[in-house]
Amino acid sequence: MIRLKDIAAAAGVSIMTVSKVLRNAQDISAQTRSRVLKISQEMGYVPDSMAQALRTRSTKLLGLVIPSVTNPVYARVVVAVEDRAHELGCDVILAHTGNDPARESHAIRRLISRRVEGILVAPVARMDPRASVYEELERQNTPTIILGQKSPFCAAFPNVECDDLEASLKATQHLLDLGHRQIAYLAGPSASPSANERIAGYKRALRDAGIDVDDHLVFHAGGTVEEGEKVALQMLNERTQFTAIQAVNDLIAIGAASTLLRQGLTIPGDFSLIGFGNFLIAEHFRVPLTTVRQPKYRLGEAAMEMMAKWSAGERPASRRLGAQLVIRESSGNAPFCAPFASVS
Repeated sequence: MIRLKDIAAAAGVSIMTVSKVLRNAQDISAQTRSRVLKISQEMGYVPDSMAQALRTRSTKLLGLVIPSVTNPVYARVVVAVEDRAHELGCDVILAHTGNDPARESHAIRRLISRRVEGILVAPVARMDPRASVYEELERQNTPTIILGQKSPFCAAFPNVECDDLEASLKATQHLLDLGHRQIAYLAGPSASPSANERIAGYKRALRDAGIDVDDHLVFHAGGTVEEGEKVALQMLNERTQFTAIQAVNDLIAIGAASTLLRQGLTIPGDFSLIGFGNFLIAEHFRVPLTTVRQPKYRLGEAAMEMMAKWSAGERPASRRLGAQLVIRESSGNAPFCAPFASVS
């Protein structure tokens, strides 16, 4: 391991001079600074971050807690957070929860023990209005930014979220404008605030159009392709009649569509389809998917802007970002009648 005294010996200066150069002190000549930095790089010197943290009382560490990096939404958020952290001279410790509250609590407490200077977290959905680990964060005054819509258990912290209600409303309005009146909705978990906003947008659009919400057209689907396939089979078995499907996310939409396409139905000839999220797979599905483009990278950037403000001593306000409807081939004019009554 290269030490300061090794660099000092090679550069012909004192250990104190090397220390000042590496701390970017101003009372060192440009020539000496350049020579010391060049030698330290050539020797492969790596600062002892633990020692620096003890000296400066600053770890330059941030925690990022998400369900999974394979989740198409959070993959872009991670990139944005790390890009911005790099610019600020911080490192990011990434932790996955797998949507397990116990694992989330363990991850957050582990980050606290590492003396992170702030935590960005996409909370695991809970029906319980309280969660002890978030109460601990509040008691310890740990700067915490919530990624996504807030639940009661994390309401004490600022958040950055997508305006899912307005985006979902626009998606339903698009189907209504195409003449659809029998619009099935494939809902997400009831404990998820974002899923609740999306179904609320769907219902509001129907009410605004003077159409009663038909509970027989609302299905609790989940969030994965497999769950989308399963709910489509349920719709077929129940001989549900509809001319369009709106799904809580792209994965559910694609799973349902795959099942229905295997039955010989066509998109958008027999039914139209809208997802949510604009995941990469949406554009490259066999029928390119009309969907809502979430500002995923911007969400991560905004969260880091809020964290930087908090680090500067100013508690940030929550932010709500708009989303855009992306119209592709999967949505078209409503057929004259719902095609599903004869499907077995």
